[in-house]
Amino acid sequence: MMSRWGLAAIILLASVASPAFAQDSTKLRVDKLEKEMKAVQRVVFPNGQPVESEINAASGGALGSPSASPVADLTARIDALEAQLKSLTGQVEQDGFRLKKLEESVKLIEARSSGAATAGQTPATAPKPAAVAPEPAPKPTPSAAVKPSIAPPKAAAPAKPDPKRQALIDKVELPVTDDATEDAYSYGYRLWQAKLYPEAQAKLREFAAKYPNHRRASYAQNLLGRAYLDEGKPGNASRAFYANYKNSPKGERASESLYWLGISLMKLNEKQAACDAYKEFNTVYGGSAPGDLKAKVSKGQADAQCAG
Repeated sequence: MMSRWGLAAIILLASVASPAFAQDSTKLRVDKLEKEMKAVQRVVFPNGQPVESEINAASGGALGSPSASPVADLTARIDALEAQLKSLTGQVEQDGFRLKKLEESVKLIEARSSGAATAGQTPATAPKPAAVAPEPAPKPTPSAAVKPSIAPPKAAAPAKPDPKRQALIDKVELPVTDDATEDAYSYGYRLWQAKLYPEAQAKLREFAAKYPNHRRASYAQNLLGRAYLDEGKPGNASRAFYANYKNSPKGERASESLYWLGISLMKLNEKQAACDAYKEFNTVYGGSAPGDLKAKVSKGQADAQCAG
């Protein structure tokens, strides 16, 4: 039979171990919440701005003080982290709603510009052609020699480039440095500068597809939109600008693409969609964009007569 002293020792050990177990369990919850919050932060803040912790405020500045127990500190951290995570999750949902709305506007404009939604008779309702009896096959004559009546078509000759335009292209210097990737972008840029827009578009599309993770990919995609816009194709430009922002919101020209997206939409007489683009710019980049770009966006909002 266990002695009274043995039973007392077990009770004492249990009373010491229970807070320690509770502390370890609570700390695991804190670590899990912190990981979840960092994942949400990467979505909410495209430029990687950290969120200031609200734990100290939540715990009244008592975190780590001698009068506060470790379990109480961890509980305060959990409360603060759960409140932050809830707030950030709500912001992610709002950002997703804005992006979806902007994407729907661009897709609608694309359908309009390409003539996808045209009225007309569908194949299901189109009248069927009347049945016609097939012509009987001619009977072959044994004495007639089989000769082809039509010569096989010749391969079409490749179209010759316009000598005048080719001369303009030849004037654009092809950069040659130690960085072939940078040279590829620079050549597309020089073609755009020379107002050789179709040729610039081809090179910039090629660059963006070949080097999607290069820092110049954001430049190339944005300049592709500029080349379309300068050529008088705002529909193609709007798709290029929106793709640059959507696919690489942290890219160095993503914020600029949102501004030019608004300009392209204005040229398509889509004022409300342009206002949505400017609103997205202010929400995502309003605190980090350079002053001259923010001034251009403000002017764009005034031109589009955006509310608020």
